[in-house]
Amino acid sequence: MDLLDNLALGFSVAFSFQNLLYALLGCMLGTLIGVLPGIGPVATIAMLLPITFHLPPVASLIMLAGIYYGASYGGSTTSILVNLPGEAASVVTCLDGYQMARKGRAGAALSISAVGSFFAGTVGTVIIVMFAEPLTRMAQKFGPADYCALMALGLVAAVVLASGSVLKAIAMVFLGLLFGLVGTDVNTGAQRFTFDIPELSDGIDFAPIAMGLFGIAEIVVNLERHLTRTGTIKVGSLWPTREETRRSIPAILRGTMLGAALGVLPGGGPTLGAFSAYTLEKKLSKNPGEFGKGAVEGVASPEAANNAAAQTSFIPMLTLGIPSNAVMALMVGAMIIQGIQPGPEVMTKKPDLFWGMIASMWIGNAMLVVINLPMIGMWVKLLTVPYRFLAPAILLFCCIGAYSLQNSTFHVLQVAAFGVLGYIFARLGCEGAPFLLGLVLGPQMEEYFRRAMLLSRGDAMVFLERPISLGLLITTALLLVLMALPSIKKARKEAFQEEG
Repeated sequence: MDLLDNLALGFSVAFSFQNLLYALLGCMLGTLIGVLPGIGPVATIAMLLPITFHLPPVASLIMLAGIYYGASYGGSTTSILVNLPGEAASVVTCLDGYQMARKGRAGAALSISAVGSFFAGTVGTVIIVMFAEPLTRMAQKFGPADYCALMALGLVAAVVLASGSVLKAIAMVFLGLLFGLVGTDVNTGAQRFTFDIPELSDGIDFAPIAMGLFGIAEIVVNLERHLTRTGTIKVGSLWPTREETRRSIPAILRGTMLGAALGVLPGGGPTLGAFSAYTLEKKLSKNPGEFGKGAVEGVASPEAANNAAAQTSFIPMLTLGIPSNAVMALMVGAMIIQGIQPGPEVMTKKPDLFWGMIASMWIGNAMLVVINLPMIGMWVKLLTVPYRFLAPAILLFCCIGAYSLQNSTFHVLQVAAFGVLGYIFARLGCEGAPFLLGLVLGPQMEEYFRRAMLLSRGDAMVFLERPISLGLLITTALLLVLMALPSIKKARKEAFQEEG
C-alpha cells in the first residue's frame, strides 16, 4: 500500500497545473534541442541552471528532466530525415534510419522510433519505482566510510565507461577533483587555491563551470564544424509494415533491457546505451550485412536503449545522490542550488519532490509521443535556421544567466574562462563529463573521508572493517584491473566505434 500511496502523492503533484506546464515546457525544449544539431541536453541544462534558482524545486527539476529525456526523442527526427544527429545518442540512428528514409520508409522509421522510445521510457520509469525504495533503505544504512567508497567507485566507473582514452578520462577526473578543492576548508577555515581572489573563497560556482564547459565551448566547436543541412526527405505513411513490426518488437525489448541496465551505471547513459544496443543487434542478426542499409532493428533497438538509459540514470542520483553522467551531475547541481541535499533523505524529507518527479516522467513520455509525430513538419523546418544565427543567441543567454546568479560580472568572466578551457578539452579529445563528475563528487568524497577518519580516530582500517565499504572498494579494485585487460579495451572501443 505504501507504494500506491507514494504514487498517488506523485501524480497529485505532477498533475498540478504548474507542474504540467513545466513538464510540457521541458519536453518541448528537449525535443527542440534534440532536433537542432550542436546544442544537446548537457549544454541546454547548463544554460538553464540559473533560471531554476527562481523556480519552485519540484517544477525546476521536472522541467530539467523533461529536457533530458525529450532530447532523446527529438534527436531521432533529424537523424532519420536529414542524416544529421541532434545529439550524441542519436548518431547511431543515422546509420539505418536515414537509409530507411531514402527507401521511402521515413514515416515507419519515425513511428517505430517513437513507440520504442515511449515503451522504453515507461519501462525505465517502472524500474525506478521498483528499485527506488529498496536502494534508499539500503543507502540509509551507509556510514561516512561507505559513502566515501561508493563515490570512489563512481569515479572509477566513470573512467571505465567514458569513450576515448582511459588516461585522458583519469586526468579529467583528477582535474575535476582539484577544482573542487578551491575555496575555504570547512574544518580549518583555511583558504585553498583562491590566490587571494575574494570571490573564490566560497569555491567555484557549479553553474558557471557547466555553462562554460558545455555551453560556450560547444558553440565554438560547432561553428568550427560548419554544420550543414542536407535535403529533407518526405515523411510518407507513419504505419510500419507487418514485417517491420515483427522485426522491431524483439529489438525494442532487447534495447530497453540493455539501456536500462547501462543507464544505472556511473558513466553510462543514453549514448553508451544506444551504441551498445546497435552493436548487440548487429551481432545477433542473421543478416548483419543489412545494417547500415536500412535495417529496422538498427533504429528500434538504439532508440529504445537511449530512452531507457535516460530514465534509469535517475536511480543513483535520486536514491544515493551519485550522478551517473554529466546530465545527472547538472541535476545534482540544480538540487544544491535549491538548497536540497541529494541522497537517500530526499525520499523521506521531500517525498513530494521525489515521487512528483517520477510521476512526471510517465506524463512526459506520453506528451513526447504527441509532440513528436504530429509536429514532425514543424521540427524539420527549424533546421533551415543557420547555426551562425543560433550561436550568438545562445552566447547572450549564457552571459545573462551567469550574471543573474548573484548580479556579478565575476561569474560572466568565469563562464568565459571555462569556455576557453572546454574548447581546449575538445581540441585535445578530452571529455568534459569525467571532469564534471570529479568536480561534483570530489568535495563530497573528501567530506565523507574526513568524517570517517574523525569517527575512527584516524584509523584507516575503518574502510576495510565495514562490509559495505569493503565490498565497494573490492569492486573498485576489480574495475581498475579489468581496465587493463585487452578484451575490455576492445569492448570499449567497439561500443563507441561509430561515434567518431
